[in-house]
Amino acid sequence: MNNVKPAKIKSFSSFQIDKLHPVIKGLNKVFYFCIKLKILLLFFLLNVFYAQAQLKIYVNTDLEGISGVFNFTQTREKGSPENLLACEYFMGDLDAVIQGLRDGGATEVVVLDGHGNQAVVPHLMVAGATYVTGRPRPGAGNLTLLDSSFAAMVMIGFHAMNGTPDGVLCHTQSSKTENKYWYNDVESGELVQNAVIAGYYGVPLVMVTGDVATCREANRFFGDKIVSVATKRGLAREAAELYPFEETRHALYEGAKRAISIIPQCKPYSLQFPVKARKQQLVQEANDKEHKLVTTELTISHPLHILDL
Repeated sequence: MNNVKPAKIKSFSSFQIDKLHPVIKGLNKVFYFCIKLKILLLFFLLNVFYAQAQLKIYVNTDLEGISGVFNFTQTREKGSPENLLACEYFMGDLDAVIQGLRDGGATEVVVLDGHGNQAVVPHLMVAGATYVTGRPRPGAGNLTLLDSSFAAMVMIGFHAMNGTPDGVLCHTQSSKTENKYWYNDVESGELVQNAVIAGYYGVPLVMVTGDVATCREANRFFGDKIVSVATKRGLAREAAELYPFEETRHALYEGAKRAISIIPQCKPYSLQFPVKARKQQLVQEANDKEHKLVTTELTISHPLHILDL
C-alpha cells in the first residue's frame, strides 16, 4: 500500500496578517460607503415620489377674461344683474379648470378669488379645491397662501395690459385711473406682475386664459410652452366675438389637464433686480375738474415689492 502523505496546511504568519489589515479596512470602507450611497439614493427617490404625489396648484383668477364677459358693467357694478350673471360664468369656467387640473394629476388646488370686488359664488363651488375670498387678503399682490409648496400657478379669466387695441376690458391694476407700468423700460401688465411674485417662490406659470390678446401677451412674455386658452376675441375695449360656453369650457378643461404635464418644462418667471420701475396714472386733485397724468419712478429691489409704485 502506498503511503499517502497528508497535505500540508499553510498558515499565515502574524506578519502576513498585518499586511492584510489595510486591505480589509479598505474593503470595509467601500462596503460602508456603498451602504450610505444606497440609503441616500433611497431618500432621494422617496422625496421625488413624494413631490410627484403631492402636486399643489395655485389658481389665480380674475373676471374680465371669463367666457361671456365683455363690458365693465359686468365687472364693476357688484350685485347688478349683469354682474351676478358674470359671476356665474366665472364659476363655470373655474369648474372646468379645476376638473381638468384634478384629472391631470393635481392632488390639491387652491383658488384665489382675485377680482377686485370678488367673483366666487359659494353655492356653486365644486369639490376638489379650496377657495380664498374676501378682503383684505394678506400677501404680496394679494396672492394669499402662495408659497414654495406649490408646483405651478394657473391664471384664469385675465385680461391684456392697458392700451391693448384688441384687449377686451384691458387695463393694468386700475381701469379708472388708466394705470400703466414699465419695468426696465418694458411695458408690462398684470400677467407679468403676478408671475414675478410667483417666480420669487419658485412657482412657474403654466396656463393663462382670457381673450386672444391676453393669450398673445402670455406667449410674448412666457414663451410658447405655456398653455393659453382663448375664451373670446376682442374687437374693442368693450366689444368681443364671444365663443359658446360649451366650446370654451371644453377647451379650458383640456388646457388645464395638459398644463399639469408641462410643469417640468416651465421655469419660474423672473426679472433682473433691482428693477427700474415707472408708473403712469390719471390723478384728480380735490379742486380740479380735469385729471392729470402723473408719472412715478422707483427702483425696486425685491420681487415681492413689484407693485410698490
